[in-house]
Amino acid sequence: MSTPIDLTALKNRQMASWASGDYTVIGTTLQIVGEQLAEACDLLCDERVLDVAAGNGNATLAAARRGCAVTSTDYVGALLERGEERARAERLPVTFQVADAEALPFEDASFDAVLSTFGVMFTPDQPKAAAELARVCRPGGRIGLANWTPEGFVGQVFKTLGQHLPPPLGAQPPSNWGTEAWLHSHFDEHDFLVQVTRRAFNFRYRSPAHFIDVFRNWYGPIYKAFAVLPPEGAEAFEQDLTELLNRMNRAGEKSLVVPSEYLEAVITRR
Repeated sequence: MSTPIDLTALKNRQMASWASGDYTVIGTTLQIVGEQLAEACDLLCDERVLDVAAGNGNATLAAARRGCAVTSTDYVGALLERGEERARAERLPVTFQVADAEALPFEDASFDAVLSTFGVMFTPDQPKAAAELARVCRPGGRIGLANWTPEGFVGQVFKTLGQHLPPPLGAQPPSNWGTEAWLHSHFDEHDFLVQVTRRAFNFRYRSPAHFIDVFRNWYGPIYKAFAVLPPEGAEAFEQDLTELLNRMNRAGEKSLVVPSEYLEAVITRR
């Protein structure tokens, strides 16, 4: 019989990973995804909006710019501080609160819209996180998600990472959230209507070497991988990342533009 995965230990490990580096350096480049998600959810002025696993606040800011009453949450306080700095610079009133996506400290049906861009998909207990999103969304409200797909570039990056630094036995891949079937299996039972659109975000860097340099210094999971891999393992990982980047680059030798597919989901509670 296989040993059950220790979800608490995995969560603590993930928290340490996301707290390392500085995700803001990467996250701010993804702002357009938050804006597109806010439009897809058709956010209205004065609606109550919760951003779950908000990171540095891309969906938070997008909702606040549309006049919503926003609560921005993450289990890494340092990331919320970055989001707060951004909101303050734009004079946007936002409430920031440290919270675990698997145990949201809010009453049932508290929010008109619940958002997450590339955040909640990384929770260890995926069914529990999905149930929490459903619980705090009011009848007639919607859950808006942006999740990397397994087939897209970021999904392939994590697949490559797993080949060099295997995840704990039994851990579920974050890219589950980037499949329509998985969303239906976890939200249909809560009486939600799931609608999805496939989109692509373009990573733009000077070269594969530039991309890897930025991510190994600032993106928690990649930062941690290079920190724990032995020299020969780190070199092999870098070579595989370089090959993946070259293969998916659509800019030729002059630059690096890599489209990464993600699933934009608007999930409406009936």
